[in-house]
Amino acid sequence: MKFLFFTGKGGVGKSTIAAAWGRQISRRARVLVQSLDPAHNLGDIFGVTADSGGKKISDTLTIQEVDLKKLSREYLERETRVLGETYRYLQVLNLDDYFSVLKYSPGIEEYALLTSIERTLNAQTGFDYVIFDTPPTGLTLRFLALPSVTLTWIDRLIRIRETILEKRYTIGKIRRPMKAGETPVEERLAYDPGEDAILERLRALRENYNRLNGLLRGADCSVVLVFNPDLLSLQESCRLAEGLAELHLPLRLLVNNKVTERNREMAERVEQALQKAAPGVPVERVPLSEALYEGRETVLYRIDNDIGERF
Repeated sequence: MKFLFFTGKGGVGKSTIAAAWGRQISRRARVLVQSLDPAHNLGDIFGVTADSGGKKISDTLTIQEVDLKKLSREYLERETRVLGETYRYLQVLNLDDYFSVLKYSPGIEEYALLTSIERTLNAQTGFDYVIFDTPPTGLTLRFLALPSVTLTWIDRLIRIRETILEKRYTIGKIRRPMKAGETPVEERLAYDPGEDAILERLRALRENYNRLNGLLRGADCSVVLVFNPDLLSLQESCRLAEGLAELHLPLRLLVNNKVTERNREMAERVEQALQKAAPGVPVERVPLSEALYEGRETVLYRIDNDIGERF
């Protein structure tokens, strides 16, 4: 299965480009187009009501709009439950207050989005292509960076946990206070790495994020950067291209959207600047024409013919 991320500054038309590309590919393969942008308009583009359950446009094309608030809530509930089970022996410290404020923590939305992508990649075996219509630049870079960032933290936490387990060799046994006449009860703390639930969880997370990182950087993944022929779009697109390069994510195509005869000179200027930020990445132009005012189907058809087959 191949998967494509369409990203770029807000308002450049990446949802329309992702939708058109998905429709074109669906003529020869089974395609899922999934919107990760909180400001969904994928359903509007196709003139249908779409939700997280998915909506079939044809036998080979399905669209889906992810509910980010629901995803964040589910992610938080799941992680809170895992934390509660893992640190059950610390209930005396009353961690409920700590768990209750987790929903305000930075990164919850990003992790929820990453979880959605992972779930889609693992579960959607009925498709040949999955196309992700991503949120604007900032949120996109943050959630695409999470696997690498998380792996760094996990490796450090594993080393810390292993050190803690080594120190337990010096403890051996712990006795709780006894009441009068009570037979001594010994409680043994796990110090064998194979017996430690926390270390086991950390290692499972490391394996999971390593696999996801491999998918995002692999040959079956492509990032398509959509931009417009203007300076504001150029600046943000350059930052995005540089960020993708730092994360070693495969930027494979630049799409210059809404090009006209009037802005052709600016379009060339923006393309040249972007190709310096992303050397060797080809550029595809999508013209803005009167077709944009002739109805939804005409727009998708015209874009289909302009973008060609690249993936």
